[in-house]
Amino acid sequence: MLDPMTAVATASAAFKVIKKGFEVGRDIEQMAGDLSRWMGAMSDLSEAERLAKNPPIFKKLFAGKSVEQEAIEIFAAKKKAEQMREELRQHISWTMGQSAWDQLIRMEGQIRKQRQETLYNQAQRRQKFIEWAAISLASVVGLSLIVLFVFFLKSLTI
Repeated sequence: MLDPMTAVATASAAFKVIKKGFEVGRDIEQMAGDLSRWMGAMSDLSEAERLAKNPPIFKKLFAGKSVEQEAIEIFAAKKKAEQMREELRQHISWTMGQSAWDQLIRMEGQIRKQRQETLYNQAQRRQKFIEWAAISLASVVGLSLIVLFVFFLKSLTI
């Protein structure tokens, strides 16, 4: 679903553009798209962490990564995200004041809420549908095999 390494890579790319923008004197309004992309990636990282703590049933059964590997990736991604957030906070607070940072945090909360309501809930519904379809298919196949086995046993006794 959501890969923490992809989320942190997206956030890092956006962060580099934001940092460069501050260096050349662009203001926050000019970097709104980059900030939005960074915030979206931060939100994706939080969602990836949430999913890792409570993975879907098939991920539990057929996970390609070990629990330890996934935990290390998420830990590293979170540390990188914290570092970027702190650097961004310092720069915005120093250049525009604490109120600008507070405003940015409110905006991030709105983006996170919007993504939760749209993207993440939609992905969660899709995952639930796939799980139920797979469980239903496995149940039908399993029941069919049992019926065929019973018929096979009956044919041997006749």
